[in-house]
Amino acid sequence: MADCLLSSLLCSEDNGSICYDDDDDRYNVEDGVWGYRNHRNINKNELFIKNLETEHPVLDFPLQSDDCLALLIEKECEQFVGFDYLKKLRKGNLDFVAREQAVDWIRKVHAHFNFGPLCAYLSINYLDRFLAVYEFPKDKAWMMQLLAVACLSLASKMEETEVPLILDLQVCEARFVFEAKTIQKMELLVLTTLKWRMQTVTPFSFIDAFIGKLDCDQPISRSLILRSTQLILCLINGIDFLEFRPSEIAAGVAISVVGQPQISALLKHVQKERVLKCVEMVNVLNGGCTKSIKSGTLPQSPIGVLEAASLSYNKSDDSTTSKRRRLNNRTPSQLVL
Repeated sequence: MADCLLSSLLCSEDNGSICYDDDDDRYNVEDGVWGYRNHRNINKNELFIKNLETEHPVLDFPLQSDDCLALLIEKECEQFVGFDYLKKLRKGNLDFVAREQAVDWIRKVHAHFNFGPLCAYLSINYLDRFLAVYEFPKDKAWMMQLLAVACLSLASKMEETEVPLILDLQVCEARFVFEAKTIQKMELLVLTTLKWRMQTVTPFSFIDAFIGKLDCDQPISRSLILRSTQLILCLINGIDFLEFRPSEIAAGVAISVVGQPQISALLKHVQKERVLKCVEMVNVLNGGCTKSIKSGTLPQSPIGVLEAASLSYNKSDDSTTSKRRRLNNRTPSQLVL
């Protein structure tokens, strides 16, 4: 099935559904229905953060049991991208720069639409899991952009209550613009390649339980969860943390946030050597995310973290005259991956 989807994504010479986008003015999200919907999304996230820090200072629901954590760890092993993928990126066998650009674009669009933190993590997770098993033709640079759009679209459908139209996602200096049917075909290719396993185990699956164990099972401050979320979002930008499983990242982040060097409470679930290595790598970032979080200089929401981490794009680009040229007059209905 994947081969059929791949063939259907090849471009023909007479179709112009893929465009090169210089300064497109059609994505003025301040106008019309989407402006209203996005405004509500912003208010929703601001209200969430306000309630998180003031009205509900501690978590008031039970943490995962050890049996539940064991099941999550078993499941995360099935979804781990593996060390071979990281080696290929580091050695240049896979296009590291193209992946970096795709991740950067995802972060920008994520912040632009004020999506939640899990949406950002899932988008990049889908992208890496796909690239770990599927290799694009090297002369099709636009395919990585198409993959980024598809992964963000799928993640937003999984996690967001208000999801923009597929075409509306293509903002923030998107190099190529694709028709909705092309993106939908790529979405289906991603789904089949990942065997429809989209309920991904993430560091967020473990973080509250691990903080509780490190903090002697005391009521967990929601501010600790917020700071942990900020730190996790900082760590997903590069590739170095791909070598760690979500449980190991959660353990490393929990230790950093709680300030608890003793990890014996977590050793039932994670390997000591792996966690210590993760903590060491987190501490290497103390000139960036870690130091900023501890000093309180990061924006006070997970959404703000991504906005601060992303390169700002010039909104005036959205209001200038559209300058588009067709890319080899190719069509989405016949794009080849």
